[in-house]
Amino acid sequence: MYLNELYDLAIALGMEADPRGKAAVERILARTRTEYEKLDAEAKEEFDTAKLTNPYADTRISYGDSKLEVKKLITGIDVDVADLMLADRLREKGNPIDLVISHHPSGLGSVRFSEVMYMQSDMLHDLGVPINVAEGILQDRIDEVRRRGMPSNHYRVVDAARLLDMPLMCMHTPADNNVQKLVQRHVDTANPETLEDLIKTLKEIPEYKEAARLGTGPTILAGRKDARCGKIDVTMTGGTGGPKSDIEAMVKAGVGTTIQMHMSDERLEEAKKHHLNVVIAGHMASDSIGMNIILDEFEKKGVEVQVFSGLIRHRRY
Repeated sequence: MYLNELYDLAIALGMEADPRGKAAVERILARTRTEYEKLDAEAKEEFDTAKLTNPYADTRISYGDSKLEVKKLITGIDVDVADLMLADRLREKGNPIDLVISHHPSGLGSVRFSEVMYMQSDMLHDLGVPINVAEGILQDRIDEVRRRGMPSNHYRVVDAARLLDMPLMCMHTPADNNVQKLVQRHVDTANPETLEDLIKTLKEIPEYKEAARLGTGPTILAGRKDARCGKIDVTMTGGTGGPKSDIEAMVKAGVGTTIQMHMSDERLEEAKKHHLNVVIAGHMASDSIGMNIILDEFEKKGVEVQVFSGLIRHRRY
């Protein structure tokens, strides 16, 4: 496959699993195209035209010719300069690596990372939170994440990829959409009664089972192991953790237990205050599930996949 075909496939798989629904995402793209046409020439020159066909600001071809033929790639959860140098060293030793894929974004995907967080308001709305409340809850947190990212050296890894002539792509939200869909479906099917049952249910998923063996498996952060789960919500997409105030909104909407990749101390204390059970499934394992779903489709197209940087590879075909 060519690099642009892998990129397009990742986006398509992300849209199919998007919690907002594919039709809603396509309406967002149509609205973006309409807004683009209204811009003046100077604004169009600065516009990120990838947004016309890709609804995920944290997923981009960071460096490389879009028509590059990719026979073998190496991929990990975090790719830094050292990881690129490792990939280049492997290439020097005869390992024919054509492309590096990072789950977490770099370059422009990192700059615009906060834009994907708007989908969290739709996720809260699906739980029963009025959309005006959900959007109000999210906005301050989105602004905070955007400000926090301003001083970052966003293009450091991309510059290294350019100097090494190592094609680089990042795919974040498409993978996160897929892990959220898989885990929610698995939990809904199992319908565990207690948090202890829920932990066992999560460890039926191979990546979580392996993570438990490595000491990073699913963990109860709030609630007793014999506490009943109630309504279980899986939140694993939308860029990063939401605001503290979304905890109370979730509880008022009837959620008894939330499953997330990670949670800040501030949000955890709020969860305890409102008696919301919290299970942390694990960051690397959760990211691995989402990546694996997409990587399986890459392999089905004939691309050889090698992993590093924390990715737990498990095939589902």
